[in-house]
Amino acid sequence: MMLGEDHVGAKVGKTALAWVLRQTNVWYMLYHFAQKASKDSSFSQLQTEVSILDDLFTWDDPSDHNNLLEGFNINSQYNRNRADVFSNGSLNNSPPFASNLQGAHSHLHSVSQKDTGGLLQVMQPASNPGSPPPSPPLASPIGQGGTSDPNWQALKPTVRERNAAMFNNDLMADIRFVVGSPGCTQVIPAHKYVLATGSSVFYAMFYGGLAECKEEIEVPDVEPSAFLILLKYLYCDEIQLEADTVLATLYVAKKYIVPHLARACVNYLETSLTAKNACLLLSQSRLFEEPELMQRCWEVIDAQAEMALKSEGFVDIDMSTLESVLSRETLNCKEMNLLEAALNWAAAECGRRDMEATPQNKRAMLGNALYLIRIPTMTLEEFANGAAQKGILTQQETIDIFFHFTANNKPSLQYPIKARAGLKSQICHRFQSCAYRSNQWRYRGRCDSIQFSVDRRIFVVGFGLYGSSNGAADYSVKIELKRLGRVLAENNNTFFSDGSSNTFHVYFDNPIQVEPETFYTASAVLDGGELSYFGQEGMSEVTVGQVTFQFQCSSESTNGTGVQGGQIPELIFYGPTHDEH
Repeated sequence: MMLGEDHVGAKVGKTALAWVLRQTNVWYMLYHFAQKASKDSSFSQLQTEVSILDDLFTWDDPSDHNNLLEGFNINSQYNRNRADVFSNGSLNNSPPFASNLQGAHSHLHSVSQKDTGGLLQVMQPASNPGSPPPSPPLASPIGQGGTSDPNWQALKPTVRERNAAMFNNDLMADIRFVVGSPGCTQVIPAHKYVLATGSSVFYAMFYGGLAECKEEIEVPDVEPSAFLILLKYLYCDEIQLEADTVLATLYVAKKYIVPHLARACVNYLETSLTAKNACLLLSQSRLFEEPELMQRCWEVIDAQAEMALKSEGFVDIDMSTLESVLSRETLNCKEMNLLEAALNWAAAECGRRDMEATPQNKRAMLGNALYLIRIPTMTLEEFANGAAQKGILTQQETIDIFFHFTANNKPSLQYPIKARAGLKSQICHRFQSCAYRSNQWRYRGRCDSIQFSVDRRIFVVGFGLYGSSNGAADYSVKIELKRLGRVLAENNNTFFSDGSSNTFHVYFDNPIQVEPETFYTASAVLDGGELSYFGQEGMSEVTVGQVTFQFQCSSESTNGTGVQGGQIPELIFYGPTHDEH
């Protein structure tokens, strides 16, 4: 009966132990470690444990139970003395085998809790700066595919996937960054090897002659969200940029010399460049020393100066950028608009310095930048009703400028007296000739449209239109510019046609930015003399300066205009005048 009881006890023990091992996956790790150790003579006594593990999942013969238990007992004391072989002492508990496995699993579980706390932070949106995210509930160590699974590597077939699993992950992290300004910091774990292979700055920091041995590195000048975007790129080869964080990301990419990420930031900024953010981006691109981005910003500011100067971001630019804008020769705007923009900037600067925005304080904030505004080039009415009543000028300056307008003997002024050159508009002619016939070209409220695309960014100013072929006539016209069916700009104009075959120009209120490699629709609805000139021998491709136009027919054209002939013979635009590299 003792044999039967032993047999039952061993079988129950075997069943219980097998269940534990199936639940934890620890047997897999322990078994293979024991196999390796058994090949070393110093671990020869562990061979019995390996045999036990082998037998545990193959043994069905009750007659062998005594040998199994005997081998188990023989090595119990040795295991207690050599338990530190496994998991840094986690296998030194009693009883010697099953309890040691429980200790190993407990150790793995604690590692999961301590070293993989950032596991779910991998998915944290990069645009969430500020305090660290709350610790996520621990994922199950089995079947989730995360790094809390002791066999997680087997579920990630590529180096990139395995590397990506370490992003923002405490597991095996050997450095931590305390990122953000005081009070808004976030602790971000990282791995020196990954960072050093992606950045020469990190390499010098960790492996150079003056390598730091700190466990934590403070980075107070970087936003946590931007730092995570940098790490995401270094770990995963992924770049996820957003409008709110792209400038901060460009800064951190420059700081740690990661040129590909910096280039991606610049490309993102260029494609999202508008009059509303051009001045602020100009200020940033000057600080970051990005000449190509600066050039793009100037293109927008020159062509859409009035819109750029009225943007919210203009008041946040630095003094150096303000002076560059005020001294710009090619700005297309009135000097009164420049003066108002400068005073808005000065008022904001007073606020930044906790000063009252009085005229005297505004002038003090502007300093010599005020003398970059070409006040004497205003009209007398603009000066008398505007600039002279702002309180920004001294009494003597006001008198001298009035004399400049009215007197033959003009006083010397500190302000420039020569008007800005502005931008010179360019014209794309799409017809090689024009003609008229007794029964053409008639309107009666119908729409003339043509589609076009360009290979470089331009700013459409207006259209050239044909007029009456039957003597002088007045016209009213509604012009539109659309993209993908959305109206970007429209305006109602009038023009007088003298009966010649000349074109007559009509303009939008502000130049419209046109991006390359996408089609736009130019439309005009005329009302006036029934008979007019029309274009013929149309061209599907026209190059003007550095810009190439492509034309195609528009489905919105209901009056016969197309590529070969019709109305809208000219597109008036601002564009690059020299080759850019």
